[in-house]
Amino acid sequence: MKGHCILSHGFESGPDATKVTALADVAERLGWTHERPDFSDLDAMHEVSDLGDVPTRLQRLLEIARGAAARGPLILAGSSLGAWISARVSLEVPIRGLFLMAPPVSMGPAPGLDAAHVPISIIHGWHDELIPAAQVVDWAAARDARLLLVNDSHRLSDHVQESAEAFGQLLAALQP
Repeated sequence: MKGHCILSHGFESGPDATKVTALADVAERLGWTHERPDFSDLDAMHEVSDLGDVPTRLQRLLEIARGAAARGPLILAGSSLGAWISARVSLEVPIRGLFLMAPPVSMGPAPGLDAAHVPISIIHGWHDELIPAAQVVDWAAARDARLLLVNDSHRLSDHVQESAEAFGQLLAALQP
């Protein structure tokens, strides 16, 4: 086993979503174990916020990541809100790398996007209607992150394969 990947889906999505499934396939092919936590119960909690119960989502990932990191090398990956919580958890759990798809740089009253000083790879759509590409470019530049900008919207639905390939490149670069 080379390590373990935790793949976090976006808001109002699920663990069987197209993008995280594509990442899981790549991880498996490259010899990494993986898991896809289900946050859909928390996303449905609109009485907490427009984005559901984000603090509990963050705490759930933190607990899963702590357990996984204790067993060996860990990579966190996520899409949108899943990217935000992955980045936040990277500040508290030792990880080898971080893969972010359409990461929200800011989310209202929540802390801004921040991440550990590890190899970071990002894919983002030039035409993301929720998160301006320029914000992600600035965030990535400040961290020397690898950034792939594509002709797509927030969902990156036309670039699932490119997302999987970029994730595979990150995993290959982090071979123990």
